[in-house]
Amino acid sequence: MSTSRYTRLFGLEPLVITPDLLFVNVGERTNVTGSAQFRKLIKEERYEEAVEIARQQVDSGAQILDVNMDEGPIDSEKAMTRFLNLIMSEPGIARIPVMVDSSKWSVIEAGLKCLQGKSVVNSISLKEGEVVFVEHARKVLRYGAAAVVMAFDEAGQADTCARKVEICTRAYKVLTEQVGFPPEDIIFDPNIFAVATGIEEHNNYAVDFIDATRIIKDTLPHCHVSGGVSNVSFSFRGNETVRQAIHSVFLFHAIKAGMDMGIVNAGGMPIYDELDPELRERVEDVILNRRKDGTERLLKIAERYKGTKGAARVEDLAWRDKPVRWRMRWCTASTHLWKPISNKRASNPHARWT
Repeated sequence: MSTSRYTRLFGLEPLVITPDLLFVNVGERTNVTGSAQFRKLIKEERYEEAVEIARQQVDSGAQILDVNMDEGPIDSEKAMTRFLNLIMSEPGIARIPVMVDSSKWSVIEAGLKCLQGKSVVNSISLKEGEVVFVEHARKVLRYGAAAVVMAFDEAGQADTCARKVEICTRAYKVLTEQVGFPPEDIIFDPNIFAVATGIEEHNNYAVDFIDATRIIKDTLPHCHVSGGVSNVSFSFRGNETVRQAIHSVFLFHAIKAGMDMGIVNAGGMPIYDELDPELRERVEDVILNRRKDGTERLLKIAERYKGTKGAARVEDLAWRDKPVRWRMRWCTASTHLWKPISNKRASNPHARWT
């Protein structure tokens, strides 16, 4: 008899997370802390337009939709309730599960009450100790949801591999032995932190995450590993080409280590093998902490790529002298013709990365 236990989430349609799914895309653009456009729409109460961002994420291949309303002047509970009620009335969006994302438990509960099917809570942690952790976990269980569990305890967020593994192992034992939480519904977030910050202590952050992921998946049966991928490239905000390259390289290695879920800009991820070789090598030096001068070497070429996301720079017409096959590929990847290929990739996300 098979001992396999698979996570089963539901919107209007089921999402069964099996090993052959490779990687689950959690759409990040319906998050007021990560999308300036979405934040502006929510602040101005332009909810119908905000719903269109959710639709775009689903159309771009998001398999779960992360929704976060934690922003100072926003009434988070009211905004979460209104937005979720709106997207639940849109079958094209409501077909995928929702990840209710908040640091406030009242907002999480308000969100869960709006949802049909089986959703995900983001997040619970040991930050306030085991008593509160167990209380929250039992509530998640009563709502029939899965849970993202942060590598965060009474001493703070884990930033080394050893601390990440220690906290996740402790949380796993509490959840499975005290709460009776299904291990397949535990999604660990071992904390993705920014690299290339100029601070030497930060240079190994990506390696620590990748190594911890490998150990967690090897030692804590049936669980999943996720994280906010855009955090790793925060040092290069304003340079989308380099940021997306960092995300691609990071995920290439993290997925091989066992990361099977992540909060990403669905449909906006370049393929590892198709990155500019020089950029890929220098990003990889940073992600894997292979060279002491990795950050400096990446900074030296980063300016070259700034502002190149989307249409090519007007002055860069060298592609016209390339062979026809290459030119067709350039045009396909750089214009609206990309969408059919993006949709095809969405049916088998990141298949070429592992």
